[in-house]
Amino acid sequence: MREPIFLTPVFKERIWGGSKLRTEFGYEIESDLTGECWAVSAHPNGQSTVSNGLYKGKTLGQLWEENREVFGNLGGGVFPLLTKILDANKNLSIQVHPDDTYANKNENGELGKTECWYVIDCEENAEIIFGHTAQTKEELKEMIEQGQWEHLLKKVKVKPGDFFYVPSGTIHALCTGVLILETQQSSDTTYRVYDYNRLDQNGEKRELHINKSLDVTTVPHNSVEVNPIPQEIKGGRIIPFIKEEYFSVYKWEIEAAATINQDEAFLICSVVKGAGEIRKGHRQYPLNKGDHFILPNEYGYFDILGDIELIVSHP
Repeated sequence: MREPIFLTPVFKERIWGGSKLRTEFGYEIESDLTGECWAVSAHPNGQSTVSNGLYKGKTLGQLWEENREVFGNLGGGVFPLLTKILDANKNLSIQVHPDDTYANKNENGELGKTECWYVIDCEENAEIIFGHTAQTKEELKEMIEQGQWEHLLKKVKVKPGDFFYVPSGTIHALCTGVLILETQQSSDTTYRVYDYNRLDQNGEKRELHINKSLDVTTVPHNSVEVNPIPQEIKGGRIIPFIKEEYFSVYKWEIEAAATINQDEAFLICSVVKGAGEIRKGHRQYPLNKGDHFILPNEYGYFDILGDIELIVSHP
C-alpha cells in the first residue's frame, strides 16, 4: 500500500532572514539569518530528501526520475512545483520573475516563476509590496531610474490567513515581519529591481537586474483578486484559494475528523498550524506543525484527525 512521503527540508541563509523557522516550527537551524525553508523541492539548488518508508534517503529529484508512478506518471522533464516557508525578518528586495518563455531563453532553460503566498503569521500592520503605478514601460523605466520608489510601488497591508496570487511579471516583495508559505513553479530565477542600497555580508551591494526586470514586468500592473468560497465538509472545511495554469492551492481546516479523497496525480501537503494524524486502514501517521509530505498517486480515501491546518497543492 502506498503511504505518505515525508520530506526533510533544505534551509537557506538570507540577509533578510531571521530565526522564526526555529521558534515557530522547531526546525534545527543554526543561523539567525535563515530566510528560506525549501520544504518540497526537487530544484538542483536545494533538494528535499525523503525521510520515511520505501524511498527513504532519496532526494525528491531522484524520486521524480526513478519512480514517476508515485506522481501518476505525470509528464515533464522536471518536478513542476516548489514549496517554501519564508521568514522576512527584514524587507526583501523589490523583485520580479520571468515567465516560461523568457526564462527558457535567457536563463539556461529554467522554468519561469509564477507563485502564490499564504500568510502564516505577521506583525501588526505588516505590509507587502504588490504591484506598481506605472502605466507604460517608459514611465516604469523613468521612475526606476529616478528612484521614485514611494510613488512607484504599491503597498498592501496583510494579516494572518491572507492569500496572494503573484503571477510572473508582478513587481513584489515581502516586507519586515511577514512569515509565509509560498507555492511556486520550480524555479530559482529572481530579477532585483531595488535593494534599499544595503550591503551583503561581504560589504558589497547585491546585483540588480534592471534591464531584465523592464523586459518581463507586466505594465500596467494587473492584480488578480482571490475570493475563495469555503467548502464545508464533515469535520472541517476546504478553502480553494487558486486554480490556474501551474498549480491549484487549497487550505484544509480540520477541526475533528474528516475523510478526504486523494484523486489527483499527487498532493503536496504542509502543516501550518496545529497537530493531528492521517489514518488509512491500520496505519497511522502523526502530523505536526512544520511537517511536509506528498500524498502519492492513487492514495485514495483517508481520514485526517486533529485540530490542524494544512496548505495543499498540486500541478
